[in-house]
Amino acid sequence: MFIGRSEELQFLEERYATKSGQLIVLYGRRRVGKTETLRKFCQNKPHVFYVCTESPDEQQLTAFSDRMLKKGLPASQFITRFSDWKQAFSNVTELPGKEKKLLVIDEFPYMVKANNSIPSILQNLWDEKLKNENVMIILCGSAMSYIEKEILGEKNPLYGRATGILKMKEMEFYDAIQFLPNYSPQDKITAYAVLGGIPHYLKQFDDKLTSGENIQRNILSRGSVLYSEVEFLMRQELRETAVYNAIIEAVAMGNTKMNDIHQKTKIEKNKLSVYLKNLIELGILVREFPVTDSVKVQSNISRGLYKVTDNFFRFWYAFVFPNQSELEAGDAEGIWHYVVRPELDRYTSYLFEEVCRQYLRKQNRKNALPFRFTQIGRWWDKTGELDIMATDLRRTNFLIGECKYKNSAFDISDLNKTLGKFTPKDKDSRIYYWLFSKSGFTDQVKRVAEELGINLVTVEQLIE
Repeated sequence: MFIGRSEELQFLEERYATKSGQLIVLYGRRRVGKTETLRKFCQNKPHVFYVCTESPDEQQLTAFSDRMLKKGLPASQFITRFSDWKQAFSNVTELPGKEKKLLVIDEFPYMVKANNSIPSILQNLWDEKLKNENVMIILCGSAMSYIEKEILGEKNPLYGRATGILKMKEMEFYDAIQFLPNYSPQDKITAYAVLGGIPHYLKQFDDKLTSGENIQRNILSRGSVLYSEVEFLMRQELRETAVYNAIIEAVAMGNTKMNDIHQKTKIEKNKLSVYLKNLIELGILVREFPVTDSVKVQSNISRGLYKVTDNFFRFWYAFVFPNQSELEAGDAEGIWHYVVRPELDRYTSYLFEEVCRQYLRKQNRKNALPFRFTQIGRWWDKTGELDIMATDLRRTNFLIGECKYKNSAFDISDLNKTLGKFTPKDKDSRIYYWLFSKSGFTDQVKRVAEELGINLVTVEQLIE
């Protein structure tokens, strides 16, 4: 069963419906679901779907020729292989049928690495012929930094030729939990906090087992798919894996400032900034700023907090990486019971905030909030911090959210702390409060919330 990706599919369908030539670049990290999304898009459409391999150029051309010629091209009556890539690509216009000629080249960087003239060949064909034909060529790849620098970069022949560029990201919470329909609201939140929105990871969990049983069986146990997943991805994307491991572990353990990461890893600051930049480009880390910070403030490299944006990487570096000796010895049960389980709620509480932000984004798109916000995130200064702050373009309206993921109800002391954390500069600004709680709210909080117009949201309401 195919789940989610409605926005990506709509984007592709809109491009397919045009009468002009379309050159689409679709990319994203491994396991994010690019290939499955493209196969879903190609269903019921005449198409050629070619997956590149890490092989020599001549072998690649032979395999591509075979895939194309089997689609009934006129040239198939006379040849068994194209003479060169120019002939191969130009034959896309000869695919049979009246519909748009659709060609998908998956793992395109493999093709380019074997023959670096391919972007130039495609560029010339596109400019001379293909852009005016009823064709749609989709170039897909997982090597994100390579695609952004070598395929889409200004110095590359294909620069400016793409009619659409789609960077596929992880699924958001509400799509991700569809993989685990039998889970309770709390187990759905825990699973998302651990796995994030990567379909391949979500498919490893069995919703007939608890989230804890799944963690022990499918992440902590040697031989399970997810046990060595992060190491595999790191080796695929990066060279100095030991250095990057140290940085990600430091951030996953709560060292979020540049100086803290430097102190923890002992990496020189000028080198550290380069490593951090690379991890941000790969979508593993993100640099976070208070919602109210200006663009000028955000340009200061010493400002902001670093966080692991990939949920599964965060979990793996927090619990698997530091305990690999015991896990390699086969003690998955012990690590679960004495290391992971006691910390799981605290770990999940941080990601619970992101789930609540996604809930508010969903309400925002439906115009179900008191105002339409243009920014949402966290906020902090020297006096305190807020889990959620959203504001409009003029910053005359503020939505403040507090998220409590604990085994006791949100009480009046929690509420009083929230109400006193932020005072806008403009006295005429309006503040709206939204409170989220794993364990509900005390009767006193409910009464005060009704009097003050404060919105209360339980995890059950969050999932609805």
